[in-house]
Amino acid sequence: MSTVNLLETKTHLSKLVEQLESGQEREIIIARNGKPAARLVRIGDKPPTEKRLGIAKGAFTVPDDIDADNAAIAKHFGRALV
Repeated sequence: MSTVNLLETKTHLSKLVEQLESGQEREIIIARNGKPAARLVRIGDKPPTEKRLGIAKGAFTVPDDIDADNAAIAKHFGRALV
């Protein structure tokens, strides 16, 4: 991943696109005044995914008595269960 400023991007856009197409670069960050502003990637490449809820689905089993201590836990947080 390389970072280029906006003026360089305007001047060398064809070269940057060639780098992406050839696989030389996976993504190019375009900066404005030194701060990242945009990401240039090849079409078809999937964006990096962040961990999502449910990623551990099926990795463990939930015990039947998981809610057995809810009242005691709520008490520790100053709450009463309704």
